[in-house]
Amino acid sequence: MDRSTVSWRNTTHDWARSVDADHLALVRENGAFFAPGGLPHLLLEVLAYAADEAECLGGGRCTVTLYADGSVSVADEGRGTDTRFDDHGRPVKKPVMATKDLRFFDHPDAQVLPDGHPRRGMSVVAALSEWLVHTNRRAGGAWAQRYVHGVPATGLTPVADDGTTGTTVHFSPAEALPALPALTVLPALPASWPHLSVEIDDRRARSPRTSQSAESRDRP
Repeated sequence: MDRSTVSWRNTTHDWARSVDADHLALVRENGAFFAPGGLPHLLLEVLAYAADEAECLGGGRCTVTLYADGSVSVADEGRGTDTRFDDHGRPVKKPVMATKDLRFFDHPDAQVLPDGHPRRGMSVVAALSEWLVHTNRRAGGAWAQRYVHGVPATGLTPVADDGTTGTTVHFSPAEALPALPALTVLPALPASWPHLSVEIDDRRARSPRTSQSAESRDRP
């Protein structure tokens, strides 16, 4: 990473490093500890970031999509993941996937997710996924990046501007998708994240259909 990023203020992640290989290896070696319950917990880790964005904006929504190949995506309508430009004009995305979340990972009093387990950060999802694609749309540009077990497999690849902002995280968990993945956690979402509305789009059947939704805030 360009040395100019060293001076950037760290809030949730360390801008000075793009990949923390030791951290990712630790998560992979202790998957049952960092993601108790498997896929439902990984999904909640991603939803927690959408909830952060919704709270900051005073409300928001996201869509969880279940695919026939066992992968899952979470797409929100927020501002997108923080992306800046270094001294050479190159885009640098906050390293949320490949480094630890400074707020939660090493803190015994970390935020508790709706499943009753501690929040650790997005890097847990990336490390425990065979692959993950992070698509990031911001007012100043849009990019996608692919990860394999948490390690970047591509750089930031520009994608077409569709006039929207937001973040989509599409991942394939290392373990097989359960028959009814994560839907049992939906009733707990409103109390934990009152600003976020979540819709489930189950495409595992032959014809895509919306199977269930959780309204986590009042709407007119």
